[in-house]
Amino acid sequence: MLVNLNDVLKPAREEHYAVGLFNTCNLEFARGVIAAAEETQSPVIIGTAEILLPVASLEEMAEMLIPMAKRASVPVVVHLDHGLNAETCKKALELGFSSIMYDCSTDPYDINVQKVAEMAKLAHSYGATIEGELGHVGNNPTSVEDETDPSAFYTEPGEALDFVTKTGVDALAIAVGTAHGAYKLPPKLDFQRIREVAGTIDTSLVLHGGSGLTDDDFRKAIDEGISKVNIFTDINMAAAKAAHDGYANGSVLLTDLQPMMVEAVKQATIRKMKVFRNM
Repeated sequence: MLVNLNDVLKPAREEHYAVGLFNTCNLEFARGVIAAAEETQSPVIIGTAEILLPVASLEEMAEMLIPMAKRASVPVVVHLDHGLNAETCKKALELGFSSIMYDCSTDPYDINVQKVAEMAKLAHSYGATIEGELGHVGNNPTSVEDETDPSAFYTEPGEALDFVTKTGVDALAIAVGTAHGAYKLPPKLDFQRIREVAGTIDTSLVLHGGSGLTDDDFRKAIDEGISKVNIFTDINMAAAKAAHDGYANGSVLLTDLQPMMVEAVKQATIRKMKVFRNM
């Protein structure tokens, strides 16, 4: 069934588990994620990010993901991750996405608030939810934090309260020591900061840059107040490895490789769901 973030994150916050957002860019990814959710009877968030749209357009992803979500036997949120432009976010809402993220985190604070507040009103008019970001979660290996003190970009609890009050976001991505993509060195999460932000606001908290963290990192972050975790690199690598290994073992047709990719994504998703206690 198609739902929005509030439908799945409010129970997660109350019961101290997290729901994964598993970004997708083709049918194999989508089938694997949905199959994992249905096998475990767990809610799930599935979607795409603006950076992935050159691989598959927003229209193509909407046509695929929204009907799959509606047919699913479990709650499924169809989410636009890291919408960087207002027009992309508006298009996702028009196409039927049940949730969007409008990422204005690199803008000055007042501009971030203004732009996200305006988008929140629009998203809510569609019955959709919206996620914002405060602080900045950079990219590996060349994030904006690399040559400075990373903590300078972390989310401040008081500012988080001001931000959610002024914008009306339904979820807030916070910067606490993670980065997007594959890690060269292990990240160091600021668990105390997660606890402080969670104790200051009622809004569901989101951890970006989740691929590469240890299971203990995830569990502790969830214990401290994280309700949503974004995953892409892990399932992307699982699908690529399945295709590579299948080809190396003599499966030279794509139609032979596709079921292997679906199964690999499914198993990688289930592994994360178990860690997130979302099953």
